[in-house]
Amino acid sequence: MDIQPSATGDHMQESPKLTARQQQVLDLVQSAIERTGAPPTRAEIASELGFRSANAAEEHLQALARKGVIELVGGTSRGIRLQSDTLRALAISRNRQFMLPLPGVAQLTLPLVGRVAAGSPILAQEHIDETFVVEASMFPRRPDYLLKVRGMSMRDAGIIDGDLLAVQKTHEAKSGQIIVARLGDEVTVKRLHRAGPRVELLPENPDFDPIVVSGRGGQDFAIEGLAVGLIRNNMML
Repeated sequence: MDIQPSATGDHMQESPKLTARQQQVLDLVQSAIERTGAPPTRAEIASELGFRSANAAEEHLQALARKGVIELVGGTSRGIRLQSDTLRALAISRNRQFMLPLPGVAQLTLPLVGRVAAGSPILAQEHIDETFVVEASMFPRRPDYLLKVRGMSMRDAGIIDGDLLAVQKTHEAKSGQIIVARLGDEVTVKRLHRAGPRVELLPENPDFDPIVVSGRGGQDFAIEGLAVGLIRNNMML
C-alpha cells in the first residue's frame, strides 16, 4: 500500500516570518538533523548560539512552535520535529530540489524493510513488507529505504517503537551519527561512537547499555546505513 504524507492544501502555505534569532535556531535544528540524524538538545542549542542557559533556547523553540514551523514533543531532550511545510520550504530555498509546481512530481518510492534474515542483504526482496511514496524534498538527504523501529532504545533521540526510519544506504559513518548497524544476526539502530580503536553503539535511553563492537572480530559488525529522517503516522519528523 502506498502512503502519501498528509498535506495542508493544494499549494504550499506562505512561510511564517521569523526573527533573526528564530531563524538561527531553526537553521541549527535543520543542520543537526542533516549531520547526525537527530535534532539538538536545548543545551546544545544554547552552547552553539551563545545563550546563557537552555531556558533561552526553549523560549525560541516555543516561539517557533507557535508559528507552526516545528512541533515540540514532551518527555525527551531531543523532542523537536520539523513540520512538513518547513522541510519543504527549506529544501526549496536551499536549492535542494527543482521548484516543481505539480504535486507528486518530485517523489521517492521507498521500500519498507521488515525483519531481516541473518546474513542476507537488508534490501533482499523477501524483507520488503510494503512501499511508501513520499516527497523527495522532505528529507535533507536522499534515503534508499525505510526501516521499522522496534523497541525504545533510541527514545531520547525522538525515535520510538513503530517509527519508520528513513535510511541512506552506506557502509561509512562519522562518530555521533545515528546508524543502522548489523550485529551478528541482528540489525539495530544506535548512535555511532568512535574513540581511537574503540567503537561503540550508543543507545539514547538510560535503560539500555552501550554496545562495544571493536572487539567483535570485524565480520560481526557492519554499518548498513545512515538515518536521515523519520515517518510517524504519515508525518515527517
